[in-house]
Amino acid sequence: MRSFVRKITPDFILNLYRKFTKKRKQKLLLIEAKEGKGYSKEDIVKELLKIGIKQGDVLMVHSSLSKIGYVKGGPETVVEAFIEVIGSQGHLLMPNSPNASYQLEYIKSLSEFDVLNSPSKLGAISEYFRCLLDVKRSAHPTEPVSCWGPEKEFFVDAHFGNLTPYNQNSPFYKVIEKKGKILYLGVTLDNAGTHLHTLEDAIPDFKYPVYWNEIFEIQVRMADNSIQFMKTKVHNPEQSKKRKCDGLIPLFEAEGVLIHSTIGNAKCMLVDAEGMFESMKKHYFENGVTMYTPNGS
Repeated sequence: MRSFVRKITPDFILNLYRKFTKKRKQKLLLIEAKEGKGYSKEDIVKELLKIGIKQGDVLMVHSSLSKIGYVKGGPETVVEAFIEVIGSQGHLLMPNSPNASYQLEYIKSLSEFDVLNSPSKLGAISEYFRCLLDVKRSAHPTEPVSCWGPEKEFFVDAHFGNLTPYNQNSPFYKVIEKKGKILYLGVTLDNAGTHLHTLEDAIPDFKYPVYWNEIFEIQVRMADNSIQFMKTKVHNPEQSKKRKCDGLIPLFEAEGVLIHSTIGNAKCMLVDAEGMFESMKKHYFENGVTMYTPNGS
């Protein structure tokens, strides 16, 4: 129902509602801080361990800081908790696209994607994380991902130059390849379902027109300040409006690849990335299941 309401509501009304909601959340967080309430790094570490995240994990995180409640130390505390739990041999990844709307609108107005300086529009935690010195960001202009860990280059270096951002060279697919986990922290598939697109890039002649029919050439300022150009496709906004991503949650639950938990006040989902991908492939071919047709076609 929420997805349907978003689709039929004009953008300017949605933006006003988001601003109102953000201000209200900020007021509530200030009240929690003044009352001495809130969550520490130790609190978050305990919850991460309880949900099943462990040393050496490959973990991709989509997050909403405000949904957790007041966090002592803010985004830094959350990132430090993740790193403590996965340890020095683990890998932490976060998508940090500079776009929070339809890709077509974004790409048409984009003069340059700056790997080091284009800010994330995917929340405070992702923005803090991408700015860390020991984190490396991929150079794809529509769906960049940052990675921390000993093999960070493996996850992000091959992302540049790909016509689509979710294929076998992408950080999204490499999380699957490395049998990683995806944590949805205070968000759901409806607003953070990027990994679902790996199915569309993996299947030749995917049954729905998910990509716009124009290819764009984008100027990219690389981390060494050199200028390079790459071509990319973007999502077809008319098809994007038909997404029903949360409709896939019951399937992933039944397949045993998604579990629910909480971290602070935030509802969370932890997903087995490989299991989710294999489940999507199986049910696509058997029943026509996609994010557009979660009950099959």
